[in-house]
Amino acid sequence: MDFIELAKHRYSSRKYRAKAVETEKLKIVLEAGRIAPSANNQQPWIFVVIKEENLENLQACYPRDWFRSAPMAIVLCADHSKSWKRKDGKDHADIDVAIAADHMTLAATSINLATCWICNFDKEKLIKTINLPRQYEPVVILSLGYPEDEPNLERHDTKRKELVEIVYYETLKPL
Repeated sequence: MDFIELAKHRYSSRKYRAKAVETEKLKIVLEAGRIAPSANNQQPWIFVVIKEENLENLQACYPRDWFRSAPMAIVLCADHSKSWKRKDGKDHADIDVAIAADHMTLAATSINLATCWICNFDKEKLIKTINLPRQYEPVVILSLGYPEDEPNLERHDTKRKELVEIVYYETLKPL
């Protein structure tokens, strides 16, 4: 499968089979995050895998019925004390974590697993649930598992803007 096809197969699954993710497959997903690029190679992230005793508590941080079907999740956290800052103060921690998350979602897709980005969680409850030191900020939860649903591969034809609507060359002058 080429990259564009892989990217089209990646979708936000909200329905998972009751099947555990094998350790080997989890390691592939985590390795994809580990090798992701980051600003100035600072790698300002940690990944917290939740699959057993804390799963129910994690699900309480984002109380949606569909989330309860996920057999596991990974909490991606930013360490702002280690992230690169641009001269104007722009902190790249969230961007770096997002790049790692994207690598992880694509790696999961490549091995027939599904994910969903979750950002609308109760931050303080999540911090307590995983005993997160204050230097870390939870940025995204990735649900992870074997999907019970399938992607609509035609969705990109109707739910995405055309290139002519989003691409400019050299300057943002009207076409």
